[in-house]
Amino acid sequence: MVSTRGLGRALGHAIGKVLGRRDESDDDVPQWRRPIASACRQRQQQVVLVDPPMAEEELVDDQLEAHVEEGVADVVGFLGGSHDTSECPELKLSSHGRKMTKFGRPAPEIEGLVVASGLSPLIAYSLDTCDHGLMSAFVEYWHKVTSSFHLSVRKVTITLDDIASLLHLPTVEVFHGFEQLHVDNVVEMLVELLEVSAIDARAETIQCHGSYVQLSWLRDLYELKIEACEWIVAGRAYLLHLFGCTLFANKSVTHMHVVFLDALCDLKQSVGYAWGAAALVYMYDNLNDVLKSTTR
Repeated sequence: MVSTRGLGRALGHAIGKVLGRRDESDDDVPQWRRPIASACRQRQQQVVLVDPPMAEEELVDDQLEAHVEEGVADVVGFLGGSHDTSECPELKLSSHGRKMTKFGRPAPEIEGLVVASGLSPLIAYSLDTCDHGLMSAFVEYWHKVTSSFHLSVRKVTITLDDIASLLHLPTVEVFHGFEQLHVDNVVEMLVELLEVSAIDARAETIQCHGSYVQLSWLRDLYELKIEACEWIVAGRAYLLHLFGCTLFANKSVTHMHVVFLDALCDLKQSVGYAWGAAALVYMYDNLNDVLKSTTR
């Protein structure tokens, strides 16, 4: 992770209020509070504009820089937010490492297809365990406006360079356009690309209440296709399961969105997609969801 901005200029009114210097206009200046996610979850963010008007991101950045520069470290919360975080629910952290271990490496017959897709590095990157305290602490300091972690000394973020170094996935290739799917389109895609019957495909979408399939369903399907020597279909099922345990995991823990199957029509072509960039955007979106009061 890298710092996104240096320490910069101060806001005179905000600094004056914190340091005890006040004038008649100080009453309109909000006290700065560190932008943490728990405060955002408790109360909707209130943006206060100053004269001249400033963008929300610039206002937060300047206030953060001003107080770090002055050594003010005893403020917590968020602009317009609450200091009390005791009622915020504890985040539940899930890992798919055991699912990947249970699934194992692809069968020798399809291993070449998985390697050719450029996605084989993901097989080794699903965690069995993680430091819940450390991950929760970083989530608390995430800010969706700047897409960065607002720490006590500066802002840091995760970059495409980090993704390329850690996951060894392409970040500057072609983007695949995913479209929102109606359940009927999902059934057609499952029938065409995973070669299941329309009845089985419809039953699975009903079971998952939408455009999803269960990870356990994909594992069973994979075994059936390996036994039937249908290697291409088995490769698609394996990679879709891999997506569901790594790049595009979701809070359900058990389901995978079928839309990503569209990028696996031609397994050799998928190596040309910017999977690293897609993973970074997906991660940003999920971190932003943490700020919602309904997120658990």
